Amino acid sequence: MKRRQFLNAASVLAVGGQIVAARAQAQEADDETGGDVPTAHHDFGFEDVAAIAEDRATRVYTQPVAEQVGSFADLNYDQYRGIRFRRDLDPLEGRGGFALDLLPPGVIFYEPVNISIVRDGVPQKLGFDPHMLEFDPSQFPDGADLDTKGEMGWSGFRMRTTLNKPGVMDEFLVFQGATYFRAVARGTLYGLSARGLAIKTGSPDGEEFPLFTDFWIHEADPNSAGTIRIHAILDSKSVTGAYEFDVSPGAVTMVRTRVALFPRIDLRETGIAPLTSMFWFSPASRRTVDDYRPAVHDSDGLQMHTGAGQALWRSLSSPKNLQIASFVDSDPRGFGLIQRKREFEDYQDAEASYHLRPSAWIEPEGDWGDGEIRLVEIPVENEFNDNIVSYWVPKEPITKGKRREFQYRMSFSALPPSELPLAKIRQVRSGRSINEETQRSYIVDFDLSLFSSELPESKVTTSKGKIVHAYLKQLPEQQVLRLAFEFQPENAQFADIQAVLTGKDGIALSETWMTRWSA
Repeated sequence: MKRRQFLNAASVLAVGGQIVAARAQAQEADDETGGDVPTAHHDFGFEDVAAIAEDRATRVYTQPVAEQVGSFADLNYDQYRGIRFRRDLDPLEGRGGFALDLLPPGVIFYEPVNISIVRDGVPQKLGFDPHMLEFDPSQFPDGADLDTKGEMGWSGFRMRTTLNKPGVMDEFLVFQGATYFRAVARGTLYGLSARGLAIKTGSPDGEEFPLFTDFWIHEADPNSAGTIRIHAILDSKSVTGAYEFDVSPGAVTMVRTRVALFPRIDLRETGIAPLTSMFWFSPASRRTVDDYRPAVHDSDGLQMHTGAGQALWRSLSSPKNLQIASFVDSDPRGFGLIQRKREFEDYQDAEASYHLRPSAWIEPEGDWGDGEIRLVEIPVENEFNDNIVSYWVPKEPITKGKRREFQYRMSFSALPPSELPLAKIRQVRSGRSINEETQRSYIVDFDLSLFSSELPESKVTTSKGKIVHAYLKQLPEQQVLRLAFEFQPENAQFADIQAVLTGKDGIALSETWMTRWSA
């Protein structure tokens, strides 16, 4: 079947009965209030998605699962990687500078996802068809079964555009698995992930993982200035949600996000704008790691700009036990998981290239009110599992039966924008004290460039135990101002330590560095 024939066939009934029902309900409401029902062409948009989400929230949740059959059953990792979408069947045809790959089911991707293209304001559903895929002969020596598809569906999609070199369509965005998605900017490689929503993360009752069940990818207008719009439905036993992502790839890949949530229950421990990353070890947190590399992580810190104008840097760790830290705030200006060390020498890993992993920065739009930025750190023994999660938890519960909206800008880039003229933390090191084995030595290097010949003052505090032998030393050749001190735990099992450089008037001249020590 030719591509044009396939798209024409797939457009039958457009997006299906849920939108028809939602629009019918809207028409009934207008009739009851005496309103006029518009008869002009209606471009599919965010409120259509919100109507579907609101309707689903009134129904009992059923997780979509499809048995993997035919050539997609019992795939190993290499076989799955040997399945590729046929580029000659690109549903976007490269219009507006974007290309689309549909991703097959298999291995851990067993939830079918509905994907539609919105062309001229009208959704056209892309049905699952194995004929649209290529199967690597080395992994499928007997050929592939292209006719058995059961109830399977696409597992997600990836987007391409001209990002790094003229004429090359590079992958810059992928949605696949639960509500996870990843993006890259020019000159970076995939690393940390974003998520649609975090529910009960770190809870002893177990985390709830919502799913993106439906996507509508709008064909980009040639005059859209390199932006493509994606709508999505999130669903779980606790909540449904409508999402709008306006994605602009480039030196900074910006994802402007709008969310409308429709809870099935009152949500009290729900994370907005969650980010998920991996931290195994660094010079500040190695424990018993035996590895030739000086550091292994996708992110090394949680950076925060508070509503009060403070700049905070919380070093990440891989703790012995699960740790949750909360940073209370009101109307935060921004937060994100950052990969601040950007040189190959910082990692010495020629395969993983951790120095090229992007940072992700969240900038809230509108009034987010009171709440907290939460950081969850989970123990790991290797680099193959994500163990770091950060997100915003609103103080006011997201209550059942009420629509609740959030908007934010999410940027993927090497480093986030810096708006505050404060000295940044360049690196942190830690190890057992050579003076007293029960003490721990810390080295915190700040950028020296903002300081004149007069040194600032240092303020180091701890929630438990005692700080001793704190002093500052300039290292002009390295362009850092080094803060060194020792921590005496005394009888503490854990302690929150922080340090900041100030002027004689007590005003902060640097970021505030924070870490958590545990026995």
